[in-house]
Amino acid sequence: MRIKHIRQRLADLGAKPVHIQRVLRLWAQALPQEGGKRRPEDFLPQSVREGLDALLAEVGGLATLRSAHPGADGSERLLVGLSGGQTCESVLLPRDGLCVSSQVGCAVGCVFCMTGQDGLLRQIGSAEIVAQVALARTRRPVKKVVFMGMGEPSHNLDNVLEAIDLLGTLGNIGHKNLVFSTVGDPRAFERLLSLPADRVKPALALSLHSTRAELRARLLPRAAPMTPEELVDAGERYARATGYPIQYQWTLLEGINDSEAEMEGIVRLLHGKYALMNLIPYNEVDALDFKRPSWERAAEMARWLHRRGILTKLRHSAGQDVDGGCGQLRARESARPAHRKPVPIPLVSADTLRAVADSVQPLADRAREGG
Repeated sequence: MRIKHIRQRLADLGAKPVHIQRVLRLWAQALPQEGGKRRPEDFLPQSVREGLDALLAEVGGLATLRSAHPGADGSERLLVGLSGGQTCESVLLPRDGLCVSSQVGCAVGCVFCMTGQDGLLRQIGSAEIVAQVALARTRRPVKKVVFMGMGEPSHNLDNVLEAIDLLGTLGNIGHKNLVFSTVGDPRAFERLLSLPADRVKPALALSLHSTRAELRARLLPRAAPMTPEELVDAGERYARATGYPIQYQWTLLEGINDSEAEMEGIVRLLHGKYALMNLIPYNEVDALDFKRPSWERAAEMARWLHRRGILTKLRHSAGQDVDGGCGQLRARESARPAHRKPVPIPLVSADTLRAVADSVQPLADRAREGG
C-alpha cells in the first residue's frame, strides 16, 4: 500500500486536506488519534470518524512485529510481518535511530549480503515503510531513519521518496536525519537532484567498496554500471546541492580491497570532496571464503587516510550477539523447516548505521560555517 492510497481512502470518507494531515501525522508518530489539542469529535467529520477505525486497523496491519532481538549494545533487530505473509527487517539503533527496509529481497546481489540471496521478491510500499517507523516508535523514540535495511532504495524510488517526504514533514524527522543509502544509480541521482525546493531532501550514503571498476562490479554484480569515478562525481554534486556530506561505505575484505593501491585510489577519488569514509571490517562467516583484516591493519589504514586528508571513521560492528544482521532474521524464519547453511553477516553494521545519521549534522553545520 502507498501513502497516496491512504490519502484517497480518507478523502473518499469525506476528509479534507487538513483532516488527512492530522490522521497521517498521528499515525506516523505512533500517537493515538484521540490525542492532540482538539478531540476527533470536535474536528473530524462524522463520516470520517465512522470509517476511521476500519481504515486504521488495515493500516495497523501493514507492519506487524513477528519477533524482537535486543542486542547488548542497545540495538534491537525486528522481524516485521508484511501483508501477503512476507517479512522484512528493521533495526532500532542506540541514540534514537532506526534502519528500515525498502524491498523484500534485493536484485543487486552483493556477494556478502544475505538479503539478495533469493533475488528481489517484492517492493515495499511507501505506507509499509512508514508503518515500520510507526511500529518502531511504539517501542522507543525514533529521530533518525536510515534506508539501509533489506533492498536497494534506488530500485523502489517512488515508494521510498514518498515515504521520506512524509517522514520529513508529518513524521517529524529532520531532513538530514533521513539517510538514503544506495549502491548508486543514475536514475536515483537524477530524481534526488531534481526534487523541488519544497520536497524533503535526504542525506546520502553510497556503497563504494573499491576504486577499481572491475572489482566493484564483482562485489556488487548487479549494481548499475557506474564507475567509482562516476559514483563519486554524482555524490559530490548532491552533497554541494544539499549541504549534506556524502557517507561512503567500504567493507574491508582481506587481500581484496585493503591494499595500498586501493587506499591511494580512495585519496584520488575523495580528496577535496565533501565526504566521510566509513571503513567497516568484514564479519567472517564459515560458509564464505572472505576474511577480515586485523583490527591493527584496519586502524593503520584509517590513520593513513586521515593523514592524507580523507575524513575516515573505522567502525566496530555492533549488535552481532543476536546474529540478526540484514536478511538473517528473515532467512532463519524461512529456513526453519529446511535447516539451511549459515548465512553471511550483513554488509553494513549497526554501528555504521548509527554513525551515518549521527555524523551528517556536525559536518553539515561545519560546511555552513565555512569550515
